[in-house]
Amino acid sequence: MIYFDNAATTLTKPPGVAKAVAGAIGTFGSVARGACKPSLAAGMAVLEAREKVARLFGVPSAKNVSFVSGATEAINIVVEGLLEPGDHAITTAASHNSLLRPLYRKAEHGCGLSILPVAADATIDYAELESLFRPNTRLMFATHASNLTGDLYDIARIARICHEREVLCALDCAQTAGRVPLDMEGTAADIFVFTGHKGLFGPQGTGGLCLGEGVEVPPFMVGGSGTRSYDRHHPSQMPERLEAGTMNSHGIAGLSAGLDYVESTGVATINARVDALVGRFEAGVRTVRGATIYGRRDGSRGCGIVALNIGDMDSSAVSDRLNTEHDICTRAGAHCAPLMHRAMGTVEQGAVRFSFSPFNTEEEIDQGVAALRAIARG
Repeated sequence: MIYFDNAATTLTKPPGVAKAVAGAIGTFGSVARGACKPSLAAGMAVLEAREKVARLFGVPSAKNVSFVSGATEAINIVVEGLLEPGDHAITTAASHNSLLRPLYRKAEHGCGLSILPVAADATIDYAELESLFRPNTRLMFATHASNLTGDLYDIARIARICHEREVLCALDCAQTAGRVPLDMEGTAADIFVFTGHKGLFGPQGTGGLCLGEGVEVPPFMVGGSGTRSYDRHHPSQMPERLEAGTMNSHGIAGLSAGLDYVESTGVATINARVDALVGRFEAGVRTVRGATIYGRRDGSRGCGIVALNIGDMDSSAVSDRLNTEHDICTRAGAHCAPLMHRAMGTVEQGAVRFSFSPFNTEEEIDQGVAALRAIARG
């Protein structure tokens, strides 16, 4: 089997990830729920993972990193915590439904919402973005890279536009964490949200959010915290403020091992490796009759994603044939990115998404191109 669906979840993990999860299951108690060795071991593992995330993303302090179940929960925490009726928010048409739907729900309950269009080549107009701000704009929540086409957006420029207007800037880094260099201080973004099971090579059910210095987000959920048990209110200090309930320390142990791989290999090295695979694949696809690749061609893609179609074939039919005839895993359809498909003109046809990992090989890339060529001939 050849696995080209890494934008959904990475299948091949560094060897230490499974080992770390297995070791944690047999040795970890609950974080902050006691002074016994199992509880302390879990707490130490989570602390170490926070420190690794803070280093990787240039977060001011490990205390500013909260772990939750993934990017979807992290986005909901930010949107629900920061937006009140009468506020206004901005996002882009590159956003995934994990961001669009929480914003739509707020719009149904008294918040204003503006969505910056995406052009057919996946670009956005930053001058048009500036025109969307209003006196009551509270939050700009941007997607760092499209999960459909892999196109990257200028997050430093977006953050600068926001801060000139004293608006908070949050970034959905689900597709770029571990694949593209991220530096909270360098981009001046206020909030990063990330998932653990894609470019960070962790288990599913892991992820989190990172807050810049002085940024406060109210709790989305409240409940047990292991501290201040006699208080009626949930702890206000980070990171416990955003971590109600029992921590997924087993999963975080696996995420920590994934972070070790990313840190030791280097994001720049991973990025270069994946970019080389994308370049090889795109060069091959351009020789396939009837193939269309979506997105821009100026090198602004760095997360290993290529979306395409073959003539007018339904994308699901192409993906199914890749699977059944060539044992190649891809993803077809809408990819939870409805506004991007409208911009690409692929609402009815969908698109076939290939997404690569540094563990993929050149031989696999060539087999993928050959499979597409055979389907196109058929």
